[in-house]
Amino acid sequence: MKKIIIGNWKMNKTVHETRDFIQKFDIFYSKNLGKIKDNLDFAIAPSFTSLALISTSKIDKLKVAAQNLSQFDSGAFTGEISAKMLQDLAVNYVIIGHSERREIFKEIGEDLTNKILQAQKYNLIPVFCVGESLSEFEANETEKVIIGQINEVKSVLNFEKAIIAYEPIWAIGTGKTATAQIAEQVCKLIKNNFGKNIRVIYGGSVNSKNINELLLQKNIDGALVGKASLDPEEFVKILANI
Repeated sequence: MKKIIIGNWKMNKTVHETRDFIQKFDIFYSKNLGKIKDNLDFAIAPSFTSLALISTSKIDKLKVAAQNLSQFDSGAFTGEISAKMLQDLAVNYVIIGHSERREIFKEIGEDLTNKILQAQKYNLIPVFCVGESLSEFEANETEKVIIGQINEVKSVLNFEKAIIAYEPIWAIGTGKTATAQIAEQVCKLIKNNFGKNIRVIYGGSVNSKNINELLLQKNIDGALVGKASLDPEEFVKILANI
């Protein structure tokens, strides 16, 4: 199974800054081509304003992901971005169910289900995020939370054409990282319950120093990278260190 690395920029980088990133990334990437595995997929999820720049870049193998999409097909939904619009920009993946969307924007199971349906309708690969809070982790409720979150969308999610991203909330942007063993345990749990061939990736303070240990685990198929993906040199190091 191909490994995959997706850089989630969140609400960072203007169009000008994205253009600068692409130029620098291209230089570092070209210098490290010999170190980057052939059986590796990688993508960047920029803000909506920079999607076109990423999708039209000439960097070999670089794919594009969206950070969100509307649960509606079209219509009077001011400020929303549809799956059809993303498809038109040659977007490959779309992140759905990130903890920040769940917590800050109060997205619930019904919203996520409809977003998955929209993504799949327009041949976008859902990157469905699951993860537990620190209190849930400390209360040994990880299994219950993760299985429950996936069960909410199980009826509509095409697991063969989707990615499950395990992101413990307590390890996102905190500098704390779940050990490779903890990440492996949860990724294995997901595969044991929903299918051995599901692509399961880990996210949470991933960087060039811990990527190799994480991806040496049997059930971790890639990473959803946050802060470290904003630096073109560091992002290339992550790809080269696998």
